[in-house]
Amino acid sequence: MMEKMRMHSPNFAEENIAKLAALFPGCVTESTDEGGNPKKAIDFDLLRQELATSIVEGPQERYHLNWPGKREALLTANAPIAKTLRPCREESVDFDSTENLFIEGDNLDALKLLQETYLGKVKMIYIDPPYNTGNDLIYMDDFHEEIQEYLSKSNQVDDYGNRLIANTETNGRFHSDWLSMIYPRLKLSRNLLSDDGVICVSISDIELKNTRSVMDEVFGESNYVNTISVLAKVSAGASGGGEDKRLKKNIEYILVYAKSFLDFNTLSHLYTEQPLLQVIEDMRDTGESWKYTSILLGADDRVFFKTIEDGDGNPIEIYKRTGVRRITINKACKDERITEKEAYEKYFEGIFSDTNAQTSIRERVINAVGNLEKNEILEIEYVPRSGKDKGVRVCHTYISNTVRRVIWIKDVAERKNTGIIKKEKLGTFWENFDYNNVGKEGEIPYPDGKKPIDLIRTCINLYNDNKGIFLDFFAGSGSLCHAVMRENAVDAGCRKFIAIQIPEEIDPKNKKYQSSIKVYEQNDIPLIITEISKERIRRAGKKIKEENATTTPDLDTGFRVLKVDSSNMADVYYTPDAVEQNQLRLLMDNIKDDRTSEDLLFQVLLDWGVDLTLPVTKEAIDGREVFFVDGNALAACFEKSGKITEDFCKELAGRQPLRVVFRDSGFKDDSAKINVEQIFKLMSPHTDVKTI
Repeated sequence: MMEKMRMHSPNFAEENIAKLAALFPGCVTESTDEGGNPKKAIDFDLLRQELATSIVEGPQERYHLNWPGKREALLTANAPIAKTLRPCREESVDFDSTENLFIEGDNLDALKLLQETYLGKVKMIYIDPPYNTGNDLIYMDDFHEEIQEYLSKSNQVDDYGNRLIANTETNGRFHSDWLSMIYPRLKLSRNLLSDDGVICVSISDIELKNTRSVMDEVFGESNYVNTISVLAKVSAGASGGGEDKRLKKNIEYILVYAKSFLDFNTLSHLYTEQPLLQVIEDMRDTGESWKYTSILLGADDRVFFKTIEDGDGNPIEIYKRTGVRRITINKACKDERITEKEAYEKYFEGIFSDTNAQTSIRERVINAVGNLEKNEILEIEYVPRSGKDKGVRVCHTYISNTVRRVIWIKDVAERKNTGIIKKEKLGTFWENFDYNNVGKEGEIPYPDGKKPIDLIRTCINLYNDNKGIFLDFFAGSGSLCHAVMRENAVDAGCRKFIAIQIPEEIDPKNKKYQSSIKVYEQNDIPLIITEISKERIRRAGKKIKEENATTTPDLDTGFRVLKVDSSNMADVYYTPDAVEQNQLRLLMDNIKDDRTSEDLLFQVLLDWGVDLTLPVTKEAIDGREVFFVDGNALAACFEKSGKITEDFCKELAGRQPLRVVFRDSGFKDDSAKINVEQIFKLMSPHTDVKTI
């Protein structure tokens, strides 16, 4: 008998029990559900003993984060939902070709729905959640009912007006409610990150301590990377009340965690830039010494000297050059009557400083060579086993009779159209972001905590690659989407974005929105955050594409709009025992009347874990409508009223799709339904066949 699709998100509690059972089979026991049916469970007393090296007799004091409602928050993360994502072509841009997603709905639901499809595939997450100032809104999650009760309830259409509440400082659970909101969302987002992925969380000092503790628990303290301080200046999120008794707030924070610190790409590629001559002048003004003042004009051909070994026995090849010719910047300026700027530009490739930094490699070279003559240099080639050049063959130069290491200026600076730029390693204090005009970025005003796209572009570059999926599940005005498109235009990258935002309505009486509301009304933009965000992405994408039409003509500035909604399946699909006599017709077709074939296709994609941005085509085969996803990755026919015949199935099997799905009520008769599996086994044995 053909397998029916589950059509709801994974049950993480069951999956976790299965994982524990595989590791500790002796801890598996049985219990019963509300219906008296047996189910697997974990004996936690035995599990605690399995994880201890001494006898465990009761609760032990330990360092951990706890708050009222934490267990309910964990249940919130694990509870499955029977919901779906419905495509909305009319609100999308380049629906058929784009690889970007804009998901409208509760981010908790959306993150659950994405678990199968994007498990371990997201490279970078940036979120700017509510700061819990006492004035902003947070999600109100209520999962106190049992799983089956919740599954049934979750088939109802979301009432977004009841999903957000003001978490005032007078609330006795002020911090607890915020923690219960953020905790399950972070747990779900971690599943989506790839092993080399990174997450950045913008936060203020109000919840900085708690966010760090939650991130330590969810991502692991060993995967903490940095806490970045951002000079926010006039940011609405950074300033606040109480400034008569406290100093004015002008700093925000970004917590950075890796999914796996061992797999995370190095951050040595990140630099800030300043004009070289300005750096030199600033150092002179403060009495600091500028070291890059020597010029290597040339030397004779290099000659192999000898091979030695590093501490692990790996080869270090030593070469010598004689006839070295060198001068200083000052001498070049004086002899050639040129400016300092002209000297640095003319001799850029040969300008260097030298240092006697103590390293094991230098000590081995000195022991092998001894002193150098005045007109000699050494060139050392080897493969470092650690550091930023780990695993890459490098060539280091040594000079002077004490064998000093040469540091080339081209390693810390580079030529650009504007001249020579000095690169400074990026630190944990970020400034020079334009917060004054941030509300106007994207040509759509949004006064509520909007972040400069240059700040988010810097976060994007924490992941050292220009491709992959970048996620924001508190999307707000769509700043991450804008930043991804802008960064792709700069480096010809192919990053994709997934943005998730609840359609929160803007109160027309809200004072901070008054000037913005006029702009929205003039442009026929509804007073809903998601509508503002989508319009911002449309405008930003159009402008970026126009500005980069010749350099990046294939730039993807589109997005598919998908909306979180109740399942396409009628309640009877999930709770068939509850059907009444007058509902028997539902057993003939358990799909809701108002759902389209494309709605069904996207729920199938979710259930099967197929990429939601793959190209979709539609064909007519023997008069039946058939969807093909990414060529033959999936074929779907949702015809009803007996249109699926054996001959049609043979025609479809001849295409040899990887997966195929039919509407259960669409078969002509029981014979066609029974024989369809045999048809595919004979004609296309690799095809996975299912029904809904």
